[in-house]
Amino acid sequence: MNTAINIENISKSFPGVLANDSVSFDITSGTIHAIVGENGAGKSTLMKILYGMQKPDNGILKINGDIAKFQSPKDAISAGIGMVHQHFMLADNLTVWENIVLGIDSSNLSKIKKGFIGLDVANGYTIRFVDAVKKLRDKCPEATIAAGNVVTADMTQELILAGADIVKVGIGPGSVCTTRIKTGIGYPQLSAVIECADAAHGLDAHIIADGGCTNSGDIVKAFAGGADFVMIGGILAGHDECDGEVENGVMKFYGMASESAMDRHGNHNNYRGAEGKTVEIPYRGKVDDTIKDILSGIRSACTYVGANRLKTLSKCTTFVRVHNTHNTIYEN
Repeated sequence: MNTAINIENISKSFPGVLANDSVSFDITSGTIHAIVGENGAGKSTLMKILYGMQKPDNGILKINGDIAKFQSPKDAISAGIGMVHQHFMLADNLTVWENIVLGIDSSNLSKIKKGFIGLDVANGYTIRFVDAVKKLRDKCPEATIAAGNVVTADMTQELILAGADIVKVGIGPGSVCTTRIKTGIGYPQLSAVIECADAAHGLDAHIIADGGCTNSGDIVKAFAGGADFVMIGGILAGHDECDGEVENGVMKFYGMASESAMDRHGNHNNYRGAEGKTVEIPYRGKVDDTIKDILSGIRSACTYVGANRLKTLSKCTTFVRVHNTHNTIYEN
């Protein structure tokens, strides 16, 4: 079989960080390879080089025997290289639109008849983001489009009218997010969920409650507030299935706008500060027990309020403002 990709002595460094040091390997047509390494090993940086998002400091990249010098993801796609991104982030050499669609030639978007497309930015309150949703809807009329993040009813409606089927709700509630401290910007998460769900459901759309859950009870409250989906991160951190190493009984967990994330993905620049933090989470073993605990809490909540299925939970729930929700006499 022919060698499809040949990487020879690829090196890439950032201020204070050597991401790739003379990496070399071949990929043969018809084979599957896995690049394995600990946090910060440079896996993502190498993939960005292969996809034209970053240029190597040294080394040679060959595609089907020909030397390739990608200037953008479009060049990589033209050479037959595609990529599913682990995280959304802005690449400095791309426009906002090119970032959102990961550099793909917009003429190819019409080929996507069905499927799920997520447009995920920290701040959904920009005209360019709304225009990107409209443009994507025009190119992919039958795709399911999720867009966010926002926290108000009016912007939820704006994104839906622009073409989004699902709106992601939440600014600053995450356990490793420092946006509210850094910028003073944010909105109480439950209030945002209730208001945005109301706006979305009135237009036959849906919302994702993104962030703020610390236990199964918080997930229940998100569904009760009208969320159709709930995103969780910190609750699932520290398990075997996470991408990280256990050291002294703990695993690192960080936000995607933290210094740790920017170091790992080479996303530093001279105008951006960190809006996330890195914490240590006690090692929790397999995720199965945590998932069972979450599901059992949701099921039990449904029985308490008389909801025969999750979709009817919000119709069976009444919210009451309280100062304390549980007895803490035996807690430290």
